[in-house]
Amino acid sequence: MSTLNQTAAAPRRALIVIDVQNEYFSGQMRISYPDPQTSLQQIGRAMDAAHQAGIPVFVIQHSAPENSPIFARGSASWTLHEEVARRPSTAQIEKTMASSFTGTTLDAQLQALQIDTLSIVGYMTHNCNASTIFEAAHRGYQVEILSDASGSLPYRNAAGAASAEEIHRVFQVVFHSNFASSCSTDQWLAALAQQVSLSHSNVYVSHQDALSKP
Repeated sequence: MSTLNQTAAAPRRALIVIDVQNEYFSGQMRISYPDPQTSLQQIGRAMDAAHQAGIPVFVIQHSAPENSPIFARGSASWTLHEEVARRPSTAQIEKTMASSFTGTTLDAQLQALQIDTLSIVGYMTHNCNASTIFEAAHRGYQVEILSDASGSLPYRNAAGAASAEEIHRVFQVVFHSNFASSCSTDQWLAALAQQVSLSHSNVYVSHQDALSKP
């Protein structure tokens, strides 16, 4: 997936930890791919590494009305998972929409810290992560998505059905084609240690590679 960009200036990173809440582990919206216990472990590794490197960590928490079947504010499923809650963070931000930017102070806080690169972990790959990634890219940030520190669940509706693995995999390909560098936690940790950025492809090259390597 991602490759190190040895020529770029050292990135000013922030780690964005999206919606690592009990809803995704014991509630109605349980993550199924990758294994949530594995992705949770990787999220913890990323948070620990960021803290040790002095990288700001923003913990995002999704909130819905108290009568909502999911993410009801104040409920046990709404609560941050203990693995995230027990770790230090720069700020905790509550959101009510998919994107971590919409209706929040995230962008203002990032700008105040002169952050230019966002490293995304958490849930769900295809919803709140995707919305945040797309908006961040449009706002001019460089973006990294740690593919093994995020996850999806399956869907079925009038448009069809897709497994959690399909959704997660396809979104990584789309992210890497234009919006974000899709990388493993190990790749991200290596880039962190070397203080270098991670590169991604573009839509033209991604398409041409698909044509030449079916």
